Amino acid sequence: MSAKKETKKSAKSIVAKNKNPKGFTEEEQAAMKERAKELKAEARANKKKADGEKDVLEKIAEMPEPDRVMAQRLHRIITTHAPDLWPKTWYGMPAYAKDGKVVCFFQSAQKFNARYATLGFSDTANLDEGSMWPTAFALKELTGTEEERIVALVKKAVS
Repeated sequence: MSAKKETKKSAKSIVAKNKNPKGFTEEEQAAMKERAKELKAEARANKKKADGEKDVLEKIAEMPEPDRVMAQRLHRIITTHAPDLWPKTWYGMPAYAKDGKVVCFFQSAQKFNARYATLGFSDTANLDEGSMWPTAFALKELTGTEEERIVALVKKAVS
């Protein structure tokens, strides 16, 4: 036999090896299926995030003044400086979560007939400082000074 004949492969053996001569390989098909799953998961996540934001904005709109104005400003601060946090409602309050766990929340003064609103942080927030640190802050109004401090707290909480 000639060397040429030994190296030639029949079309039949190529088809048998690839199993799909006109389409994608099994590996390519598996990769495409994985990507389709990823795209579907991203779409569901984006819808869930949009639904959460809608719910938060509705809760904020229900608040009386001045809590509504503070909540709107806090919402802008948090979504701007911690875009990885997802808006959601938590016990009927605007909250912001990471990996499904609430990191921070806003409680209007009217919620429990308190004399001040509260910006709170859960135990998932990275605010640890030694053996003791604050996890909730009373808010009577938001000035530039408070906003700067809140920006720093939110950034630290998600770091």
